[in-house]
Amino acid sequence: MSQPAPSTHTLWPAGRQSAAALAFDLDGPTGDAMLDGSLLSNPRYFTQGSYGPWRALPRLLDLLAAYDLKATFFIPTWVVQHWPERCERIVAEGHEVGYHGHRHEVFIDLSVKQQLDTMERSRRIFRDRLGVTPIGFRTPSGDWSHETAALLDNFGVVYSSSMRGDDRPYFHPSDKGVGLVEIPARWDIDDYTALAYTEAPDFPIGLDRISDYRAVERNWRAEFEGYHREGLCWTTILHPKVCAKPGRLSILEGLFKAIRGKGDAVWTARLGDIARWWIEHHSQTDTRKLTA
Repeated sequence: MSQPAPSTHTLWPAGRQSAAALAFDLDGPTGDAMLDGSLLSNPRYFTQGSYGPWRALPRLLDLLAAYDLKATFFIPTWVVQHWPERCERIVAEGHEVGYHGHRHEVFIDLSVKQQLDTMERSRRIFRDRLGVTPIGFRTPSGDWSHETAALLDNFGVVYSSSMRGDDRPYFHPSDKGVGLVEIPARWDIDDYTALAYTEAPDFPIGLDRISDYRAVERNWRAEFEGYHREGLCWTTILHPKVCAKPGRLSILEGLFKAIRGKGDAVWTARLGDIARWWIEHHSQTDTRKLTA
């Protein structure tokens, strides 16, 4: 049975009511089309995805810089190989990069060996191309197998932002006591649910249209305000190729203004910073463990 969570008055650094971590999945032209072999034979698939690292990412980085915000970018390492200069800028500007597969694999369909091979390949590419070794992971497909959390922990990953079971960090079960930190994100703050449109098939199913931009901004801001009010940890599942198009930057700008409007009351941090804080200050007091 879960233990009571620590008081929200002691969750964050002194004077901070809540934590907010902007997180982006820089998927590029990976995913199903990559995995089923159709990507390179269909120029449309390739260009739809490549718009993210090639065109959307630079304007997103400019906007983050304008509001002095640091973010976490989960990047399939196939994208690092094909757009290294774009990814180098992420690191150079003080943002965090995290594991997100190599070709945006479906981790629940991979054997333990295949998962480990993917992680080892990704680590080599991050080290060779960007000179960093990530400490965070977000499962590309939104799921994983029962063995994945322990595999990541043993691999040296410190935190995941893959599961959905809370709005505060928690620890995965581990034979070592304190295991992998989970920093949950929510589908509510996934830009695909409001802003993506593909016609074959439509996604989300039955929703082949784009939501009103101002309504999207209001919804995202309301979620942030709610998390802040209750002293929680708010993070996002955003994709540059979806949310960082010219007309949609105003949605992000409205969100950034809301975050900055809280001043020092909200701790704006990269996910890795939050994970380290949680381990240092809550590994003994927060013994919640999510079990199947």
